[in-house]
Amino acid sequence: MRNKRKTIQRSLILETVQELGCHATADEVFHRIVEKHPNISRGTVYRNLNLLSDMGEIRKVQIPGGADRFDHESHMHYHAKCEKCGRVFNVEMDVIKDLEKNIKNTHGFQFTGHHLIFTGICPDCNT
Repeated sequence: MRNKRKTIQRSLILETVQELGCHATADEVFHRIVEKHPNISRGTVYRNLNLLSDMGEIRKVQIPGGADRFDHESHMHYHAKCEKCGRVFNVEMDVIKDLEKNIKNTHGFQFTGHHLIFTGICPDCNT
């Protein structure tokens, strides 16, 4: 089991994700932190981002074919990814409750949840 005591590094990483206010990659979080704290290691940032996600403090957004993103909004919600620039945005819609109950379970899975990522072209790339 991972250590869940509050650490200075973990607090710094959480604050950075919240300050960025976007769907930052681990590298983006690391580069922002290292500007002010050059002694922090990449491994420390990566481990703590995953731990903060496991703890429900932030949300990890797994992007097929791309780097995981870390969202300061930890509640269940959906995302859209721009096919041109790769930016990730929140989608404003109600979460589909009990969606897993509608699956024809032909493979014997025990479904525990879902993530939806819509794709399209963002306004900046559509001009």
